Amino acid sequence: METRERSATRAIVPAGQQGLAVRSAALVARGLRDLTRDSNWIVKKIFAGHTSSLAISSMGHACFVSRQFRRAGEYGTGDFGQRVVLYDMEMNTPMIALSVPNEAAVGTQDLPATFAWSPGARYLVAAWGGWQSALHSFDLHGKMFLGTFGEFGVIPRCLVWSGTEKYFVEACSGGKGASLRLWRVRDDGMSPKGPLSGQPTSELSVPGWLERQTYESEFGEEGAFGGYGQTAFSPDEKTLASVIEIHGDWADDSIALLAVPTLKKQNAFQAQGHITDLSWTHDGRKIIYCAAGQAYSLAVETMNFELLPFGAELCVCHPHLPLCICYSSWLKNSAKGRLFLVDLHRMEVLDEYPAEGVVILRWNGEGSKAYAATQSGMAYIYEPTLL
Repeated sequence: METRERSATRAIVPAGQQGLAVRSAALVARGLRDLTRDSNWIVKKIFAGHTSSLAISSMGHACFVSRQFRRAGEYGTGDFGQRVVLYDMEMNTPMIALSVPNEAAVGTQDLPATFAWSPGARYLVAAWGGWQSALHSFDLHGKMFLGTFGEFGVIPRCLVWSGTEKYFVEACSGGKGASLRLWRVRDDGMSPKGPLSGQPTSELSVPGWLERQTYESEFGEEGAFGGYGQTAFSPDEKTLASVIEIHGDWADDSIALLAVPTLKKQNAFQAQGHITDLSWTHDGRKIIYCAAGQAYSLAVETMNFELLPFGAELCVCHPHLPLCICYSSWLKNSAKGRLFLVDLHRMEVLDEYPAEGVVILRWNGEGSKAYAATQSGMAYIYEPTLL
């Protein structure tokens, strides 16, 4: 006869109703949505018209210049004047229009702009031709304009935060007037101007170690330093990778690896053609970059590059896994390009979707979704089933 008691861990116990209801509701909502689509990509129209620049936060909020955003009391459709606006891509709804002191009315000319969301999506740094020639900082949790810093001559090509919001960098073109400026972000939370203000911690102008690719007497600006392009911090925030742009249709850009926060040169690599995008892999060992429509992998330790078996103009690596979302504007036997997910270990395309005119890619903070958008207002949201 068995005398031992059965383990309590095998007993059936009542579960909390609230947690179960919340999880069940999320699963049902996801299931109903999945029944209505054949792809992991959701496509939406988030704004009409055209914008010169946009940025997407880790929460799926887009920032861009719009003429159709209506303030309270405005009705109808049409041109309401240019303004920098925020849009929720998930909910497909406009949020707010940003304003700064002494903001003047902007005419019909499309003005350049550059935006950068902090990784936590609380802060936004913006530069726009309709504002003062300086970087404008906003606290979007408090819905406050924090102030300006970092005056410039031309709109920056690229604004980037590091992964833990410890550093912020601005990359500018402009040939001999180009610069790369880095700020150390304050984390005391006490300054009324927010985490960014004052002079940069370090700055790099024309790199002294860079050689021209042509003779100035024969080719003028052809082959000369054009400025700094796409820029990205390594996952450990110790290295900054920045594209060194070279003038000329047939010139070859380079990737400079710079120490953070000093911006001293660690290494440099000359690519083939103009580099349109770059992204660090999650482990910091490689940089995936796109040049002249082709994708490559650059090993950081050896500076050896590898031609990848697919073309791409944009790329963004997953924050925790060996995966990468890419975009190519040209696909063989098709008038459209494609968005696609690549397994970087097996170099296998796992998922793809036809798309046109994509100008930005972004993973959310958890890596459970990816976002893409076009300058004409189309948004693509990727929800993979396995991540």
